[in-house]
Amino acid sequence: MTHRAPVTVACVQLAPVIGDALESVARIDAGVTEAAQRGAQIVVVPELANTGYMFENAGEVRGAAQALDGPYVSHLIQMAGSLGIVIASGFAELGADDSVYNAAVIVDGSGLLASYRKAHLWNTEKEVFTAGGQRPPVVDTQYGRLGLMICYDLEFPEWVRMVALEGAELLCAPVNWPRYPSPEGERPGEVVRVQADASVNRMYIAAADRVGRERGQDWLGGTVIVDTDGYPVTALELGEAHVALARLDLGLAHDKAVSPLNDVHADRRTELY
Repeated sequence: MTHRAPVTVACVQLAPVIGDALESVARIDAGVTEAAQRGAQIVVVPELANTGYMFENAGEVRGAAQALDGPYVSHLIQMAGSLGIVIASGFAELGADDSVYNAAVIVDGSGLLASYRKAHLWNTEKEVFTAGGQRPPVVDTQYGRLGLMICYDLEFPEWVRMVALEGAELLCAPVNWPRYPSPEGERPGEVVRVQADASVNRMYIAAADRVGRERGQDWLGGTVIVDTDGYPVTALELGEAHVALARLDLGLAHDKAVSPLNDVHADRRTELY
């Protein structure tokens, strides 16, 4: 079992303002700064954090999209450098191929460490975004080895398994989970699936969700950080803007044993799959 100095991980649960990038970025800045002031070294913010989600058409999202070297990612790099942290954030990317992607980045003060384009598009995302065609990245940072994917990607066990097999200790997941009816007293299904993803791979997951009501859509606000056993280590504050923090020993993600004779990765029977 590998032990290292604990790392403080934060998820910023906020409400982007569609059509108002300045206000959205101001809210991101406030949340990230609060997280850093409370000791966070790795900070995750939601999917499409600087734009909002409920686009009326492809033209609206194209007008909000930016290149990887555009002002939003450059701002994240500057902020990460000034605070001494790693930031994972979702945003709308205008690619060099002129396609628009639901994307995310991991940055620190040295620059862009990883970028990713959402491969599994949800519902009307298919009408305004191009699906990504690359595997989710896994990257070494000063605080740990991080994977990156976005929202609906988490619903595909094969996709999550890939980053675990590549040694990710913490999967950073910017998400926007719509609020849907659920049975009284039940934990949201999106959170349950994140718990399962973490448990079957013995890997930490930090899912940063959004809140608010946007063009008729309510958002869950189900931000959660989950440990390698699949248990939440942060309290759910459904629908409430807040910063969730947890101290994690990321080295434990290298221990895949679940009994003296079982290992969740070594026991796979890939010749049968």
